[in-house]
Amino acid sequence: MNDDQIPSLRIDKLKVLSPLGRGAKGVVFLVQNKASDGELLALKAISRASIKSNVKNKESDATGSEYKRILFEQEVLRRFQHPLLPKLHGVLSTESIVGYTIDYCPGRDLNYLRKKQTDKMFSNDFIRFYAAEMVLALEYLHGLGIVYRDLKPENVMIQENGHLMLVDFDLSTKLAPKAHSRSPSTKTAPSPASDRLTKRKKRVSKFYTCFYAAISAEDSVHPAESVNSEPSCETDERSKSNSFVGTEEYVAPEMIQGNGHDFAVDWWCLGVVLHEMLYGTTPFRGMNRKETFYRILSKTPELFGEPTPLRDLIGKLLEKDPKQRISVAEIKGHDFFKGIDWEKVLQISRPPFIPGRFDDECTDGNKKIDIEDFVREVFKVDDGVIGDVTEKENEHKHFLVF
Repeated sequence: MNDDQIPSLRIDKLKVLSPLGRGAKGVVFLVQNKASDGELLALKAISRASIKSNVKNKESDATGSEYKRILFEQEVLRRFQHPLLPKLHGVLSTESIVGYTIDYCPGRDLNYLRKKQTDKMFSNDFIRFYAAEMVLALEYLHGLGIVYRDLKPENVMIQENGHLMLVDFDLSTKLAPKAHSRSPSTKTAPSPASDRLTKRKKRVSKFYTCFYAAISAEDSVHPAESVNSEPSCETDERSKSNSFVGTEEYVAPEMIQGNGHDFAVDWWCLGVVLHEMLYGTTPFRGMNRKETFYRILSKTPELFGEPTPLRDLIGKLLEKDPKQRISVAEIKGHDFFKGIDWEKVLQISRPPFIPGRFDDECTDGNKKIDIEDFVREVFKVDDGVIGDVTEKENEHKHFLVF
């Protein structure tokens, strides 16, 4: 998509129907674009003041880097031509905010959908459908050279047609594109027990060094929602990234170890998400960041219940050694997806849940909301401290370490 195809938005042409959520630096609104026949869109409005405040005590060029990360996300969105990924509909810039609009998903996110279930859990058929679509979306991203790095239920939205959409690419980065596999295998050969024991001993020997090195940087870790340490996505042909970003309970062990990471971190995140869909909780959550990281690096995930293809897949996705972790070809050929026609997943006309065009719970009556005033009120800056952290922000903590 060319730059001239992305229109600049006029704030007076956007009618706010309701705030949808907030993050570390911005607010997401449901808006109607009066300039395009009342089209429903999701507007992510980012406070310029919050960006400046977050970098107040950093290097002098930090503010520029923060804006580059915002531009990086927009740059990534421009490239998408996929039904499971958002389209960039317009960009917004005023003295107090910057932002952009993407597709509105009336079904909310997977967490919201799970809470609507009678037993608060997903059935295997639900999980299989959404898992297959997440696999296809990640495979497409990797083909573009984009590592997502923030797959979690809050970032998996449900479109009007019932198919999912991945959102929030502010933690993503660009590596050398991943070549697509031609023929997925039907089985994943298990590692011999002796090999696993040897690998585990090697991991344990370097575990404490990696663990304490990661924890020693904790004072530098801060909640962040629109951040990325590699803002350029033009000519980066690296095979690995050394940045430390993510959401605590979903971060892969190789990122904590700091030896560089690649596309395999997204398959780890998928394993965490599938575990959460099956059991209602993430597998490594501790009382604090230190304990969570300790569990990620050292604990085997507990997969309660009888052995099933789904539990087997989750175990293979949560393999701590990224070189041994299941690949996309092996995932698509796994028994859990037996019978799936990958070429026709996106053509399914009746997904498990179809929300319809508009969610009445996402309206705020006839109350008029001024976008700039609302964002300014949410992100009041006082001596470098921005607002109060909401319950949603505390649920899963984002972080970035340079």
